Amino acid sequence: MWQLSKPKHPLFSRCPAGLPPCRQGITLHHGEFSFPHVPMPPSMASRYNEPMKKKDRKRPARIDNLEQMIPYLFALGCARAWMTLTFAAPAGTVPGGGPDPHMLFDYAYAAFGIAATVFARHFVPLHCRPWAKPGALVAMIAASLCIIAAPHAPDAAVVLSGASALLGAFGFCAVLLMFNEAIVPLSLVRIALYTAASRFIAVPLTYLCQGLSGDRMALVLVILPLAATASIAVAIRALPERDRSPRPYPKFSFPWKPLAVLCIYAFAYGLRTAQLPDGAGVHSSLSTALVMGGFFVVVYFFSDRFSVSALFRSPLLLMVCGLLLIPAEGILGTTAAGYLISMGMSLMSLLIGLLFYDLSKRTGVAIVALTGVTRVNSLFTLWGGDIADLLGRTGIEPGVQDVVLTMGVVMLVLASTLMLLSEKTLASRWGIRLVDADDLAAESLKAEKIAEHCDAVSASCHLSPREDEIVRLIARGKTNPEIERELFIAPGTLKAHIQHIYVKCSVHSRKELLQLCGGE
Repeated sequence: MWQLSKPKHPLFSRCPAGLPPCRQGITLHHGEFSFPHVPMPPSMASRYNEPMKKKDRKRPARIDNLEQMIPYLFALGCARAWMTLTFAAPAGTVPGGGPDPHMLFDYAYAAFGIAATVFARHFVPLHCRPWAKPGALVAMIAASLCIIAAPHAPDAAVVLSGASALLGAFGFCAVLLMFNEAIVPLSLVRIALYTAASRFIAVPLTYLCQGLSGDRMALVLVILPLAATASIAVAIRALPERDRSPRPYPKFSFPWKPLAVLCIYAFAYGLRTAQLPDGAGVHSSLSTALVMGGFFVVVYFFSDRFSVSALFRSPLLLMVCGLLLIPAEGILGTTAAGYLISMGMSLMSLLIGLLFYDLSKRTGVAIVALTGVTRVNSLFTLWGGDIADLLGRTGIEPGVQDVVLTMGVVMLVLASTLMLLSEKTLASRWGIRLVDADDLAAESLKAEKIAEHCDAVSASCHLSPREDEIVRLIARGKTNPEIERELFIAPGTLKAHIQHIYVKCSVHSRKELLQLCGGE
């Protein structure tokens, strides 16, 4: 029989701030299970008792507190603007010849990224290292000073240019890796929105600074690294302590297929870098602003109408349309193709990054170990440009070259994207399930609510840091073997922790604990 009684759950006697007044609730008993019930306010009760109006049948999920993205905006936005002004689209050239600083920067940038993935076990989390933020800041400012001094010292211009490329690559790579660490604790939809907005804001910053010269440009090249590193420090300090602390480094198999798709897109983009019109490119350009702005609008306002798999097909559509327009003559073929190819590459790089964020969140793998090696795509862009130059020297007619390249690259891009979208091992082998999500915003909001419930449970029941970790993993649907692998603990140790959690939370089963934490 059903019985009513006053609540005895510890959470009802110590409700955290922001939770309902649980003391006024009742508990419904049936057998060995207890279901806490909190009476709804009259306004809310009347709303749900009345028949639903047509306009209330389905409300798309909305992400609130967007003001929290401000540190992330300036962290990534200022760093990308600095890189564009110094290497991607510098105002001048190196006096006295010498190697191209942009090419040297790309090779060094890829090398530092690969090294970060290989040796991630020894230094993650990077932002906790006392040398990381000062080292990145000093390297970027030193690179800026070398670039500023090169025109005034022609005899040492080549040396200064090479030093600026190496220092800039190290500083820029370190800043981006720390940005990855700062943003990965957030929900996936916030990661997508904040990253897109940061890349968008870098474009007006770049255009505003490109009109400067002399001392004003020199001042900007020093201020931008300061703003980027300071913003990263602010973003990291705003994270909970559990997200800033070092975590166990699990064994994992690197998901090479998403990386291969990104490199194929980078190669296709590299084939057209020499023919890109003004305003097109993967750096802080107009095409980047267009695609990042469009992505932000779609994810924020219309995420309930587009599945994630549809978003992953968008770069394919942009890239293929751009490649098919290459043989066309006139402004339609040249300008439209350049913009579409650049937008497809920029969007795919963002989406592949989201896949790695999803993997890091699901498996506990350090994000630095996943995103570091993605810097290698800059090399495929360079190699694509070299292949285009070699074909130009063969004597084959340009029209024939365009047709052959277009057909080959379209087939390659199409096959790689379909492989990514239909690859079951993304979920079964690597734990990546983002492509199968229907509504990114709704699922991310659900994850945020579970995290809030876990915060309340941990605070009210005085869980230890290890018990807090286990509760969050259970709430996310992890099984005991998965928790053991992620936290590097023995089965007996995990069972002991779970029993202590049950006692502290006054629950008797995993199902009750899931209900308490807002999980399923």
